[in-house]
Amino acid sequence: MAIIQVSNLKKSFGELEVLKDVSFEIQKNDVVAVIGPSGSGKSTMLRSLVYLEQVNGGSIRVADDFLVKDGVYSSSQQIKRITGKMGMVFQHFNLFPHLTVRENLEIAPQVVKGEPENVIRARSGELLEKVGLSDKANVYPAKLSGGQKQRVAIARALMMNPDILLFDEPTSALDPELTGEVLQVIKQLASEHMTMMVVTHEMGFAREVASRIMFMDNGEFVESGTPEELFTNAQHERTRAFLQRALK
Repeated sequence: MAIIQVSNLKKSFGELEVLKDVSFEIQKNDVVAVIGPSGSGKSTMLRSLVYLEQVNGGSIRVADDFLVKDGVYSSSQQIKRITGKMGMVFQHFNLFPHLTVRENLEIAPQVVKGEPENVIRARSGELLEKVGLSDKANVYPAKLSGGQKQRVAIARALMMNPDILLFDEPTSALDPELTGEVLQVIKQLASEHMTMMVVTHEMGFAREVASRIMFMDNGEFVESGTPEELFTNAQHERTRAFLQRALK
């Protein structure tokens, strides 16, 4: 069964219709890259999965539980439990500037889950090693490069042991030379079969790492398929036109 199932999702900001009847499924261990022009609704769609945006209609089911069903949201307690299954990595890191790297990782398991300190400390150490930042544990975010901040943000999301990781343009705020170090961490997670949905402009990364690519334009999914299918034999003119521009 799909780990995320989205049906007929609709979202408007006033008169502007941002999501138009969006439907898709994500299976366990999928790495789904969402591509498309700026303003096509990609980030709004992603944010709606973790209740950072409330939709006007449609359903979102995570595993067996509905976050929202036919436009009606579950109880706040249920929403908290469902969104806890997902970790989110943002474009601009969103680290707490007054906390060290280690404290940024450990605060959510302490406050939200009340886990024992020794368990949290062991996991933060493992994850900092995984993202190559063991030597930065006691450093404040202001002393880090953009790529290091984003790797901390990924480790922080993993601290909550999510079933699914969502990435909203994880490299678009980075200088080109720092992009590779972040993509390398995501590639490693893909090789470990982490279920992920990545909104990205990095076509090479999408082609290399994604098991499926979904092209979004003007608030709707136009086409989806394997990287091979989309990059070599896109069926829709809108997809072909976008890829032609993006791959120049």
